[in-house]
Amino acid sequence: MAKKRILFLGETYRADAITWMNGLKEFGDFEIVTWELQKSNVGFSRFSRLIELLLTFFTIKKIAKSFNPDMVIAERTTSYGFLAALTGIKPVAIAQQGITDLWPHNSPLYPFKKILQDYAFKKANLIHAWGKVMTVHMLASKVDSSKILELPKGINLELFSFNSTQNLISIEAIVTRALEPEYKHDVILKAFGILKKKNIPFSLRIVGDGSMLKTLQKLAIELDIEKEVIFKGRTPNTRVAALLHNANFYISMPTTEGVSASLFEAMACGCFPIVTDLPGNRCWINNHENGILIPSKNHKILAEELQYAFERNIWREAVVKRNRKFVEEHANYATNMKKISQTYHELISNKVIDN
Repeated sequence: MAKKRILFLGETYRADAITWMNGLKEFGDFEIVTWELQKSNVGFSRFSRLIELLLTFFTIKKIAKSFNPDMVIAERTTSYGFLAALTGIKPVAIAQQGITDLWPHNSPLYPFKKILQDYAFKKANLIHAWGKVMTVHMLASKVDSSKILELPKGINLELFSFNSTQNLISIEAIVTRALEPEYKHDVILKAFGILKKKNIPFSLRIVGDGSMLKTLQKLAIELDIEKEVIFKGRTPNTRVAALLHNANFYISMPTTEGVSASLFEAMACGCFPIVTDLPGNRCWINNHENGILIPSKNHKILAEELQYAFERNIWREAVVKRNRKFVEEHANYATNMKKISQTYHELISNKVIDN
């Protein structure tokens, strides 16, 4: 029997997209062809991206005709989700990537993007909510609940294996988020500046690249922690796993959060999680039970809570062991991608029956 074919609309360089597609190939035996917008989605480029969006309909139609896909899937419920709904290909599966996908809220394009999202919601046969916080928004947007599949893609638990040997002598912290303003690495550096003044031993590895690199390097010097902070740059996922194995704390301080694969990876490897107190994180972290939640942009509380967790080794050891079990039960890539792949095959089969 010939492989079922999927047209994927989304940014193929993103780790989430790669995980999604690889899982469908591995567990669903799908053949996938991809297409993505070329214009940036930052600043004034958003306007040219919208123009590109409006002009690409016929291009995608041409790709669809030559590839003859059995279904179309799309990242985000706005740009790519809207295009997927317009293609005429059935079934359509779209994924909400953030809490709303309508960002930023103060953008003059917000009403227009809301129209695109509503259309995509209406036309989609399946809508992925990678976590509960996304389902809440969808239901508030009057999405048919029968369309929603609430399930994270999960992570590779063989790659992100558990490290039972924890360093109890010093804080060995890691950050694995892009070096962009919304991830607030400056808050993290300021917290470690406080720990340095208290003579608490630590090292901090910052994994990733982005527009804030030079600014953050300068801040580390100003805080007199440049010797303890290591900027690792862009790092392959296989190497990220090794870095997580050598860490005992995972820190992430973004101002907004959907479902973070980085958090799952850290929890799987045995890192104690300290993250921003946001709805997306509250789905997985109960404060002072299996991690610590920090008020947004508050570096002083972050420093206090880091010291608190560091000084309670027995409690921290118990937490990371429970977290590993939690990830195995709820965010196992092999288990979850099998379910997603099976759902796609059922949608395709139902389409054939309906025809």
